[in-house]
Amino acid sequence: MKNQNYFFNPINTAKEMKRTIIKIDEYLCNGCGLCVEGCHEGALQMIDGKARMISDLYCDGLGACIGDCPVGAITLEEREAEPYDEIKVMERISPKGESTILAHLNHLIDHKQDEFVEQGIQYIKDHSLDVDLRKLKNQNTNQQDSIKATTPQSKEDMTMHAHNGGGCPGSKMISFDQPQTSSAAATATVQEQPSELRQWPVQLHLVNPNAPYFQSADVLMAADCVAFSMGNFHSKYLKGKGLAIACPKLDNDKEVYIEKLTAMIDQAKINTLTVMIMEVPCCSGLLQIAKMATDNAERKVPVKAIVIGLNGEIRKEEWV
Repeated sequence: MKNQNYFFNPINTAKEMKRTIIKIDEYLCNGCGLCVEGCHEGALQMIDGKARMISDLYCDGLGACIGDCPVGAITLEEREAEPYDEIKVMERISPKGESTILAHLNHLIDHKQDEFVEQGIQYIKDHSLDVDLRKLKNQNTNQQDSIKATTPQSKEDMTMHAHNGGGCPGSKMISFDQPQTSSAAATATVQEQPSELRQWPVQLHLVNPNAPYFQSADVLMAADCVAFSMGNFHSKYLKGKGLAIACPKLDNDKEVYIEKLTAMIDQAKINTLTVMIMEVPCCSGLLQIAKMATDNAERKVPVKAIVIGLNGEIRKEEWV
């Protein structure tokens, strides 16, 4: 960017430079492909069962893919690399449609890469792409003026399209209309549905895999958001089970999760493992962690996957 030392700028336009770029440890990579889904710029592809960088010029060096890797196989390093090329990226991702383009530009906005955002917007205008730029996150004044000139809109439109979450459904602002319930009815409902929690702690980093409540038990591993989205979580899904909760997007040291689940299977000899996740892409990492643990374990246990919609409904339920 202008007036910045390029050694500290992840995506720089200098012709020859050192810049921050991702590095993939092929030994650790398990081929799950989550990083490829998280790379809107198209810098990563699955080749021979491993995630590989196909070109330096597509990698923005901002590390969105790192949080999607459940085994920690992706890191950032500073090295000689081709300069990042926003126009090449736009050429590459344009056929993928509006959602991918908006996710890419919002990613750049999050990291204040204003110059590249402006280049991307100009590319959309020059090629008359069918992209609603009002769905972008808040931009600087120049970008807002450019968008207004391209897509005239009313105040109602601006309110409806603001803060759409940048391509990640889990970050999208949504308000659910709930039916009004009387105070007496609400009190009766609470009294009729006691908590089914039978242990503390519940966070997977904190639990002891050999605790008594895991011995020969049916275990539920749930993404953090699941219980808040389902009114019957306790009565239908938690009752009678040992519980572990985790967030595959925000939690660190996920290899510890694999080790603990493996210990539950082999040492605590759990009976079944149910994995409940939200329908957003990043949440699938929790199921990947469970699969890696079952692959590592000497014992075999049945694993059920339950996918929950943003409204709390069951999207999918199957043994895997």
